Amino acid sequence: MAESWSPTELLAAGWSEADLAWEQAAEAVAEALAANDVALAKQEAGNALQMARENFDAIDPRLGTSLANYALCLAAAGGEGVAPLLGEAREIWRGTGRWIARMDAPRMARSSLFHMRMEARHRATYRARWQERWDEMAAEAKHRLEAATASPAVSGEAAATALARWRRERPAMLNDTRKLMATVYLLLASPAPDGDRR
Repeated sequence: MAESWSPTELLAAGWSEADLAWEQAAEAVAEALAANDVALAKQEAGNALQMARENFDAIDPRLGTSLANYALCLAAAGGEGVAPLLGEAREIWRGTGRWIARMDAPRMARSSLFHMRMEARHRATYRARWQERWDEMAAEAKHRLEAATASPAVSGEAAATALARWRRERPAMLNDTRKLMATVYLLLASPAPDGDRR
């Protein structure tokens, strides 16, 4: 179910090939765990972590999610070194506020010229509402990471739930909100909530 985007579409959306490759790798981790293939999940989680370390800022939530998912895959495989990775993931997520503050609110109004004008005229209010939503998503991720620190485990069922939520709710457009949603929804720290915590 991987989407494909041309280099021109990525460039127009302000995305890099690394942005898309990371999203696909994070999705592959969830797919592997949903299929109870822990070895493949660990490999894909390692790939996602390497991409995040090489391409993203130290305050980027994709790095935090990559660290957490790799730690959880290590735990599922019976490996060691889980606690330090989860601790690093939590620290990164604590510092993501600056990354989130740089996000662009997506331009959504397409139904009429009236709606487009209203969105343009009230851009600050529109962005403030998105900021609230982004902050709620980040709070969800932080909460789930805290729970994972106490009990670092992930199941195939939890991964399948996270993957289904991601595929159901991800934006069709490439934008900053989609980047953040991927980090929260594909974070396998604990079962994803049944509904969106808005």
